[in-house]
Amino acid sequence: MTQAPVRRRAGRRQHDREIVALALPAFGALVAEPLFLMTDTAIVGHLGTAQLAGLGIASALLMTAVSVFVFLAYATTAAVARRVGAGDLQAAIRQGMDGIWLALLLGAVVVAVALPTAPHLIDLFGASDAATPYAITYLRISALGIPAMLVVLAATGVLRGLQDTKTPLYVAIAGFVANGALNAGLVYGADLGIAGSAWGTVIAQCGMAAVYLAVVVRGARRHGASLRPDTAGIRASAQAGVPLLVRTLSLRAILMIATVVAARLGDADIAAHQIILSLWSLLAFALDAIAIAGQAIIGRYLGAGDAQGARDACRRMVEWGIAVGVVLGIMVIITRPAFLPLFTSDPEVKDVALSALIIVALSQPISGIVFVLDGVLMGAGDGPYLAWAMLLTLAVFTPVALLVPVLGGGLTALWATMTLMMTVRMLTLWIRARSGRWIVTGATR
Repeated sequence: MTQAPVRRRAGRRQHDREIVALALPAFGALVAEPLFLMTDTAIVGHLGTAQLAGLGIASALLMTAVSVFVFLAYATTAAVARRVGAGDLQAAIRQGMDGIWLALLLGAVVVAVALPTAPHLIDLFGASDAATPYAITYLRISALGIPAMLVVLAATGVLRGLQDTKTPLYVAIAGFVANGALNAGLVYGADLGIAGSAWGTVIAQCGMAAVYLAVVVRGARRHGASLRPDTAGIRASAQAGVPLLVRTLSLRAILMIATVVAARLGDADIAAHQIILSLWSLLAFALDAIAIAGQAIIGRYLGAGDAQGARDACRRMVEWGIAVGVVLGIMVIITRPAFLPLFTSDPEVKDVALSALIIVALSQPISGIVFVLDGVLMGAGDGPYLAWAMLLTLAVFTPVALLVPVLGGGLTALWATMTLMMTVRMLTLWIRARSGRWIVTGATR
């Protein structure tokens, strides 16, 4: 009787060590990503308002395009981790190469579409006459780096599946430093203006992709894995990614609807909404780091045929998600009076944001459960369920959010609706996790 609790504590400590070892570097890499855009914004901002406006519009388009393909990282992580758990590193790296080839193909398609349609895409955003040429220039040059950006996503998934989140952190840090130096040198040193900023980012992204490819190729040669494109493997990677694409598009639609509703509430509300959304996204990085650890760990356990290990790891990561969510919520409540003046001096915007931030803080434990279970089911390769669950969430959220301007309550009511959205997600994911239907062992699902 006394040995059972001892074994449970030892198991929890093992899970804790794995979660921390994977999540901390993953968090660092996640935080490094938005710093690219912040660097570009800081450098281009000194060129003029029109250039900065052009950068903002082009960057929004680029980030949307890249975020749509984030499934390249998620699906690859799960597939590679399963094969690692099964003890077949050659097949794991081969699977990763299929994901990288898919990234290159998708990147080529995006470039082929983006270059000729850049003026029309910019026009859809209603850019001013002064900002439009800068936006087109930045978009057309930066689009050339999209294949590299997608390769980085896929290769990051490969390394995460191999239980390595440190290399992506190092590459992200090096890329951030290189991006800043190149931007400054090309924008001001070479006097290329906004085009220099775009070229600097493209070069940095290509450099990061080259490093990732070198790491993966070295691993492929070490384990005798083929580097050639495999049609069946690429097709399988694409099929695994489709449900995750549906999930991502549904989530993007929810965030877009929330922004549209906030805009209808008034200028103070939309301004406060943008501030809160930025904070919400930052908090998501901490929770997403645990989810990334979940993808890698769960995939490995299932690949090894250890269903009980997968259940135990899932339970422990949910506990981590709740604990981190509670800590983040307390931090939001404590720091909100000091946080808001960093973004606005308008007292009306502050008042609107202060009450809405209470809702955001209270919802963080729910978000912790959502992010963790999302990562667990991704690691299990349960993409179809995630797609249907997110479509259901979108169907519930949309009519309720659209009623906010009619029924009143302002931004606080809108963020209460966002909490409803996260609660629906939590319930759908919790039901699936409790059912055990996501537990499918073996090298492939």
